[in-house]
Amino acid sequence: MALASPFGTFRPPNISTDPIDGIGTWTPADLATALIKGVSPDGRHYYPAFPYTSYTGMTFEDIRDLYAYLRTLPAVSGKAPPHDLPFLFRIRRTLGAWKLLFFRERQTAAVFTGDPLHDRGAYLVSSVAHCGECHSSRNIFGAIREDTRFAGGVDPEGTGFIPNITPDRIGHWSQDDIARMLETGETPDHGRVGSSMADVVVNTRMLTADDRRAIAAYIASLPARPTPHP
Repeated sequence: MALASPFGTFRPPNISTDPIDGIGTWTPADLATALIKGVSPDGRHYYPAFPYTSYTGMTFEDIRDLYAYLRTLPAVSGKAPPHDLPFLFRIRRTLGAWKLLFFRERQTAAVFTGDPLHDRGAYLVSSVAHCGECHSSRNIFGAIREDTRFAGGVDPEGTGFIPNITPDRIGHWSQDDIARMLETGETPDHGRVGSSMADVVVNTRMLTADDRRAIAAYIASLPARPTPHP
């Protein structure tokens, strides 16, 4: 797989259980360090194309469950090609400075209210599903612009626009509409989601109905923000 960006092309690595080419030798602590700190087992900073900036809010219990699931998957040999980046961006030490500016370990952008349904949705949307990583615009350093979080904008891969999912754009959707879209891909306007969101729905339809309702409750509670212009 190749992820185009203004900084070059990133190629996600093999995360199968292959002990040579994948992560078959990783421990649960290695996975937790990658997700929460954005650091590999050998101490290298990961590029934030791997969205540890959101995963950092995951619970240790969920990370253990994720590790257990990954261990059930078959080993697949073969390494992905290296990232295709300009020389400056290949210097991973510079990522330490990026993290100082834009990353806060164990902190999340989620807003919690104490309502169980809302807060479950906040956790799923902001950390596990990392919806804001796609449905937001970014500054010149590749970090999310907070004033555009969930408001969509130009697709960083250069293939159009990512939709605004705040009430500014989908305020006429009910929570049932949002939950139904996460299950079927159908919108209340008699359309269907497309592009990478269609792949997302392949996964969200496997959530429990309660989790889809929780996500819907949180999305419906977001502050309305206008879609940023290019």
